[in-house]
Amino acid sequence: MKYLSTTALTTVLALGLAANAMATELTVYTAVEAEDLPRYAAAFNEDHPDIKINWVRDSTGVITAKLLAEKNNPQADVIWGLAATSLLLMKGEDMLEAYAPAGVDKLDPKFVDKSTPPAWTGMDAWVAAVCYNTVEGEKNGVPAPTSWKDLTNPVYKGHIIMPNPNSSGTGFLDVSSWLQMFGQDGGWAYMDGLHENIARYTHSGSAPCKLAAAGETTIGVSFAFRGAKSKAAGAPIEIIVPTEGVGWDMEATAIVAGTDDLDAAKTLVDWTITKKANELYNSGYAVVAYPGVAKPVQYFPDGIVDAMIDNDFEFAANNRGDILAEWAKRYDGKSDPKN
Repeated sequence: MKYLSTTALTTVLALGLAANAMATELTVYTAVEAEDLPRYAAAFNEDHPDIKINWVRDSTGVITAKLLAEKNNPQADVIWGLAATSLLLMKGEDMLEAYAPAGVDKLDPKFVDKSTPPAWTGMDAWVAAVCYNTVEGEKNGVPAPTSWKDLTNPVYKGHIIMPNPNSSGTGFLDVSSWLQMFGQDGGWAYMDGLHENIARYTHSGSAPCKLAAAGETTIGVSFAFRGAKSKAAGAPIEIIVPTEGVGWDMEATAIVAGTDDLDAAKTLVDWTITKKANELYNSGYAVVAYPGVAKPVQYFPDGIVDAMIDNDFEFAANNRGDILAEWAKRYDGKSDPKN
């Protein structure tokens, strides 16, 4: 009996090792905050333990540039969490595998690509806002702004930090929204004036608000949810919604055309639009794709959804390269060094 038990145990272990060796591995490119990725993978593996996710994570601009550079030799299987404007750009380059995930009809339609079948599906939205440190503002004699144009006032000189749009999706949505709100000439004129007051440009969209929360700057141009989290943690900041309106973008998911593991990629993308997945997104974003999932977020500014501009994603995607090149030519001298 002891011999049989040992044999049975050996067989079970062998089968387990064989199953593990046969697990499909997907390379997934993402710009999702690094601390969220283990939770995403663990939740997915609760339902699909036979698919292993290998993350490649960086900021929006870096991941977008990497995907474009790999166009003729794609290395990723799935993109899970990248700006919709970036995915629209890749759609135009025929880099995405069109696919309608199971249950896509349950999502808010504005989170689904308009093509049939869709090239990408949205996850959550992040919305621009200004984080203002009340302690630093009083100490430095810097008043709380109420509008974007307020930030060109000389009183703010050296007291503003914002993201570099070439590396940050938040930075790009700021720039593209200003060009939409103020027009081409007016938008660049606005940014010329703003640049005079900028202390530095970071390569992270959340960094300016984190720096404002820590008292390292008075004003951080960032996104509203980051401000709400910092304020909930006790930071002396106010989250300001500029009167002209605010830009926004959504994180989205797509299959990379040419993947060797299309079935596994479809399984992952099916899962990314489920209610369970959207509940995960809600822990980091106040607005998610699945209706009825989002819970109220403490300190998330009232009325900010109404302030979201009618964002022209096609404009942002089609003009992305020219916008970023012009921005770099004008303002890159104040950017943080690249890691």
